[in-house]
Amino acid sequence: MRSAVSMTVNGKKVSGEVDHRRLLVDFLREDLRLTGTHVGCDTSQCGACTVLYNGKSLKACTIFAVQAEGAEIVTIEGVANGDHFHPVQQAFHEYHALQCGFCTPGMVISVIDLLNRIPNPTEEEVRWNLEGNLCRCTGYHNIVEAALAAAKTLQR
Repeated sequence: MRSAVSMTVNGKKVSGEVDHRRLLVDFLREDLRLTGTHVGCDTSQCGACTVLYNGKSLKACTIFAVQAEGAEIVTIEGVANGDHFHPVQQAFHEYHALQCGFCTPGMVISVIDLLNRIPNPTEEEVRWNLEGNLCRCTGYHNIVEAALAAAKTLQR
C-alpha cells in the first residue's frame, strides 16, 4: 500500500509517494538523495541515522516516512549556513572529533539537540546524551571536548 507524504526537509517542502513500510531514513537517503544520514545497524542502536525531527533528535530508522507527514526534518545537509559550518561542525573539525566519519552526522545532530536543550552541559551530561550514538574509532574523548567547545561558542 502506498501513500503520499509531504514534509519540510532542511527548510524545503518535499513530497513523495511511499510504501507504508518505508522508513524515514530510506526516504531521506534514496528518494531525496540526502545521503549524509547514514544507515549503520537497522536496529536503532548506533545513532548514525539521527536527524532533527520537529526540533528534537530522532533516529530516522525508528519511524516510517508516512509518520513524518507534515514534520520539520533537519539532516546533516541542512545544518551548515551556506559555506559556513554550524558551530558544532566547526568544533568537531577543530577538536578532531572524527576518524572514519561514519558516525559523525548522527553525533553532530545529537550534540545540536543537546545544546538546544542544555546550553551549558557538563561533561557527564554530554556523555549521557551521546549514549545512543556509537563510534567505533575515537573513544569519544574528542567528541565530548568538541561538544563542550561548541557550547561555549554558542553562548557567545
